[in-house]
Amino acid sequence: MKGHLSHDSLVEVPAAVIWDVYRGLQLGKLLNQLLRDVIGMVEVVYGDGGVGTILKFTFPPGTPGPNYMKEVFTKIDDEQRLKEGEVFEGGLKDVGFQVYRQSLQIIEKDAQSSIIRSRVEYEIDDELQELASLATTKPMETLNEAVGKYLEQNWDLSS
Repeated sequence: MKGHLSHDSLVEVPAAVIWDVYRGLQLGKLLNQLLRDVIGMVEVVYGDGGVGTILKFTFPPGTPGPNYMKEVFTKIDDEQRLKEGEVFEGGLKDVGFQVYRQSLQIIEKDAQSSIIRSRVEYEIDDELQELASLATTKPMETLNEAVGKYLEQNWDLSS
């Protein structure tokens, strides 16, 4: 069984400013700073933020399911402002998902605002389809909201 989910978050910050944060490793640093107790902690296992970079997410105590996941960046497209990653260990892979991909795309709405599109694509054996409801964009929505608010308050100071 294959499926996908997506969610759009409006942010009152120019697309180029958001992409500067989302493209590389700064997003993980902000996650650790803003959402350590909610989403968890991210650490770089390998790489410089480009394709092939491996991140390990350690979830906060009390989070149901596996307590970590590892993701590899599989695509970074500066023209489309698109970043894709695939979970290859831990997380929903450990409960039976064959494929679990996450992507974030920054879409320019106008000169001062953008949409952050969060997308999840997954594959799971038909016999485990009841687990498909575990697939979610919620952590990315929470991240986008927190980073969006942070950038709305700070972007003009850093540009």
